[in-house]
Amino acid sequence: MTDAVVPRAEDFDEIAALLALAFHNDLDPEMQAIERPIFEPERSLLVRDGRTAVAHAAAFSRDLAVPGADVPAAHVTMVAVAPTHRRRGLLSGLMRRQLREIRDARREPVAVLWASEGRIYPRFGYGSAAQRLVLSADTTGLRLPDPTPAEGTLRLDRPAAHAGELARLYERARADRPGWSRRDERWWAYVLAEVKSLRGGATARRVLLHDGPDGLDGYALYRTRDEWSGGVPRSEVQVAEVVAHTPAAYLALWRLLLSVDLTRRLSFPIAAVDEPLLRLVDEPRQLAPQLADGLWVRMVDVPAALAARRYAADVDVVVEVVDPLLPENSGRWRLVGGPAGAECTATTAPAGLACDVRALGELYLGGATPAALAATGRVRELIPDTLATTTAAFTWHRSPTPMEVF
Repeated sequence: MTDAVVPRAEDFDEIAALLALAFHNDLDPEMQAIERPIFEPERSLLVRDGRTAVAHAAAFSRDLAVPGADVPAAHVTMVAVAPTHRRRGLLSGLMRRQLREIRDARREPVAVLWASEGRIYPRFGYGSAAQRLVLSADTTGLRLPDPTPAEGTLRLDRPAAHAGELARLYERARADRPGWSRRDERWWAYVLAEVKSLRGGATARRVLLHDGPDGLDGYALYRTRDEWSGGVPRSEVQVAEVVAHTPAAYLALWRLLLSVDLTRRLSFPIAAVDEPLLRLVDEPRQLAPQLADGLWVRMVDVPAALAARRYAADVDVVVEVVDPLLPENSGRWRLVGGPAGAECTATTAPAGLACDVRALGELYLGGATPAALAATGRVRELIPDTLATTTAAFTWHRSPTPMEVF
């Protein structure tokens, strides 16, 4: 068995076969065709046993919206170990080397990922930073507020016909939504691609467009899946994403999605924890919201990451950090910041708080608070009243939420 190497672009099919094996899928040429353009071989690490790929980890180069700012973030993905090579330290070796390269070669202050299992990545310093709500609604009789004269008009079309408009709307909204990743043309092609084997019997994706007084100001991507029971329609609307710049656009989009003819159910697996829909419907229990994890964040360069975001209130705190995998992060850091900006520097001053790097990852997008983590014992208050001031600073006016699995 060899150490991890950086693969070539032509090794993609071999890596895809390993991933299919690890995640219990069959190789799908159609899926490979849409994934190949976003693959970054120079950011991948591959382990072979002889000529066989047995372990792999990769990252995508994308910006991540954080409270008040954008930061370059390693989007960690395509992590797999062959069933025959588990318990040999391959995953640990890949994760450690990847973190070192993200810090030293890429100089990205944070890494972010979706976890196949929540127990895997905390040992590498990742914290659950952006949770989501999974909505599975019975739409029968569900009501929204009555329309207003200024609500605008709706259109239906194929998403690919409006890729440029969707990109502009998304990017405008992304600036105020921690957890959303930047999408260039390659990523929009990936997001809008149609792979029939992944539809589960549903239709091709449709786009619902909302035009307000100043033009296009909202869209929703969705599918429908046909189902009948005893001659009664039970079809489902499957919502992928909803982006709206005004309350009127948001309400109009959801009014149609919740009332499509012959449908009785709606699913939306990436609703925000502060999703307005829960406050608009007349019976929120029918949405059946279930809390799930979404994005996991790992601070790779603690002072750079803390200085990159903005804070809801002025803060001046010294945090003592422990990071066994990247010892440069360990030590005391003084964070001085507020709504206009921040700086973070090494210090020997007494610490007001103490935590490990995983806790900082959970705090970073504003989804968790120092006080909440202190209740678990994972943040320790060393100077009285420090928790109160830092909790006010680390919150944000929008809950962080993921937008797509990468």
